[in-house]
Amino acid sequence: MAPSSQPSDGTQSSTKSVAVVGAGISGLVAAYQLKLHGLRVTLFESNQHPGGKIRTNSENGIVWEEGANTMTESDDAVGRLLDGLCLREKQQFPISQNKRYIVKNGKPELIPSNPLALIQSKFLSSKSKLQILMEPFLMGRSDRKTNPSEMPGQDLSESVGMFFKRHFGQEVVDYLIDPFVAGTSGGDPESLSMHLAFPEIFQLEKMYGSIILGLIKSKISKRGVEKGEQNASRGKRKHSKGSFSFQGGLQVLTDKLCTELTNDSLKLHSKVLSLSYNIEEGSPTDSWSVSYTSQPANDKIPLQDQTFDAVVMTAPLCSVQQMQIEKMGRPFLLDFLPKAKQLRGLFVPDLSRLGYVDYVPLSVIVTTFKKENVKFPLEGFGVLVPTKEQENGLKTLGTIFSSMMFPDRAPSDQYLYTTFIGGTRSRDLAGASLDELQHIVSSDLQKLLGVEGQPASIRHVYWKDAFPLYGHDYDRVIEAIKKMEKGLPGFFYAGILNALRFVVRTNWNLTSKIELHLCGNHRGGLSVGNAIASGFKAADLVIAYLNSQHGKTPHHFESEK
Repeated sequence: MAPSSQPSDGTQSSTKSVAVVGAGISGLVAAYQLKLHGLRVTLFESNQHPGGKIRTNSENGIVWEEGANTMTESDDAVGRLLDGLCLREKQQFPISQNKRYIVKNGKPELIPSNPLALIQSKFLSSKSKLQILMEPFLMGRSDRKTNPSEMPGQDLSESVGMFFKRHFGQEVVDYLIDPFVAGTSGGDPESLSMHLAFPEIFQLEKMYGSIILGLIKSKISKRGVEKGEQNASRGKRKHSKGSFSFQGGLQVLTDKLCTELTNDSLKLHSKVLSLSYNIEEGSPTDSWSVSYTSQPANDKIPLQDQTFDAVVMTAPLCSVQQMQIEKMGRPFLLDFLPKAKQLRGLFVPDLSRLGYVDYVPLSVIVTTFKKENVKFPLEGFGVLVPTKEQENGLKTLGTIFSSMMFPDRAPSDQYLYTTFIGGTRSRDLAGASLDELQHIVSSDLQKLLGVEGQPASIRHVYWKDAFPLYGHDYDRVIEAIKKMEKGLPGFFYAGILNALRFVVRTNWNLTSKIELHLCGNHRGGLSVGNAIASGFKAADLVIAYLNSQHGKTPHHFESEK
């Protein structure tokens, strides 16, 4: 007999129950929100640690991140979560976080803090600066209509590189867009679809033709909204903006979320093997059955079953494809889901036609160096390395100046650095040996910061499937998720935080900010903030669904013949 989600004393309970599969940040937030609304939640996680790729470690006075390094309050949901968990007092903001660098001609160059400063700086050539200044006149359209649906269709297959080259030229793509997308997706400008990777900017062109003109008008509109919000929130405490972590590391957030769940609500080492949807007319409760095993699975540990009223899935699609799913006693085939792409040793000539999801690998190398061995330490957040700088012998994607941001995370006589290698730029290097990775990191840091000798300490984390790539046919992934939700009543996909985040951004408004997010989400965007918002949204959809089912069968359920 499968265990029911009803109370153990045998009494009938009207409290609805929800299974959340995956205890990354999206799953933890969804479970937290559902519990706040009085629902009984069980959170399944196949690994021994919750939090996904948000993971903080410490040893010998060094505190380092193996995954996400910082986050921003990019969505209202982040603020709601921080307030609800009473974490405001534990926020830690980086020192000099507005000082960020991009390598050009083999040397780190400070990124101008705003568009005017960019034009006045020597970072770009006179030709590129002229093209930026002329963009509103060359690309703007005085006859543009205000309704995007009335505009001629744009090329949905256009790459990020081609889009920005049309507007600003090749140098901007090489030295601003390229290092940016290397972080937001682990990709490169030509591998990413513009309308998927930068939907807001894509819409600005649709509306105004000119990106700059669209940004200016959006900023004017935003100021009006912000002014109204300021009038409405007078007397309330204002919160600092920008990137932040917590005292003790980013894992403080996920640890706090775990404490909000009861011990029996969080099932670690519990791998979900199958899901079954079955409902009897007039009895919409306990319509889902979840079968799982405690790992490591063996013959002595039988499968366990538990029933629920709804399911929130936050695992990546490659994990979902390994599950058996049934609907009304029949297999619910997942043949419409894109397959995970395995690159090593496999040549695939047409990925879009075969329906693959491309997962990007990444290595994180955390090093410390004695301060006397770093000749040119830079104050600030970090440095990005454009692909073009491979011509100057640089092989890393970028480095965070971890102890410059947070001095309490390393001994006073050492500098702490977090360096990233891999992505589409260097897939093979991401999986290289530690000796080779150490050589690459030491070589790049020697060129950029004047580092001498070997690191005082080194730690390495390899993420084989760091994040899904928002490629030219990633629409198929989104459509597949929608098809699952439509075909399975009470099933909701929240996505998973699949990777890491390294933020390098300026104070520019709206979408002109420069950010490097080594973090991923199948749906909803590539940042910790977006993953949090995804968890909240999934919880809200579950609550609305369960309310609509109270005392009746699902309105979108149809008996299959």
